[in-house]
Amino acid sequence: MVFILQVTKSKVKSYRVHLRSWRRMEREVSFCGWKAVKDRSKSLSENQEPKSGRVYTMFHGAHLNNATAIINTGFVPSKNGLLGPGVYVSRNIDKAKCYPLNTDVNDKVVFKLRVRVGKVKKIDCDSHPLQKSWHSNGYDCAWVPPNSKISTIKSGREEDCVWDPSRIEVIDVACCVDNDKRKGLRRLVRSKLKNNGSDCDLCHRDTSDEDHDIQPCWECKKQICSFQGKHLCKSRKFSERDLI
Repeated sequence: MVFILQVTKSKVKSYRVHLRSWRRMEREVSFCGWKAVKDRSKSLSENQEPKSGRVYTMFHGAHLNNATAIINTGFVPSKNGLLGPGVYVSRNIDKAKCYPLNTDVNDKVVFKLRVRVGKVKKIDCDSHPLQKSWHSNGYDCAWVPPNSKISTIKSGREEDCVWDPSRIEVIDVACCVDNDKRKGLRRLVRSKLKNNGSDCDLCHRDTSDEDHDIQPCWECKKQICSFQGKHLCKSRKFSERDLI
């Protein structure tokens, strides 16, 4: 993550500097805020194999009638499927939009998820020896890469199967045709995340694996988190003495 500090005006008063001693230096700047920019070159693309133990953003398509229950109590694993029992998710949102099958688009919802994949097994061909027994062999997640040699995946899109639904957390509603229902579901998701206490109130990122340094803004004194997307406040002139 890269932080950009925007400075609108600057006035520098400098005095003669001796090699052996500093007599005086004073700077005055106008600070207007900062913005965090994500380095997307480090994001995991669809064809990159997920690394064991990491946390990834994925998607899941569900019926709108089941949306509230999923947010409140979590996912119910499928009893069977291409990769056996588990919760089926994908890093490809277009894949998630196809589900549930044979369902009108107005009755669909796509959840944005935070998934702790645990130990991952790659399944990339028909009749793979661990296609449905990966969990009994010590794996937490099975991954089918895009354009695999599995004949039943006609779209060629990536998919994953997670054995334990507690490894999956709903963090947003990515798609829902009914805008009012989407707003309601998003409020429910935010409320759930806040009650779980796993997210920072300021940046809304997970705090379970890293500390978030909360500090007051030098200008407006508002509490800010270094992981926030941006923070803007009215500019004010200050000198280096203010930072001591």
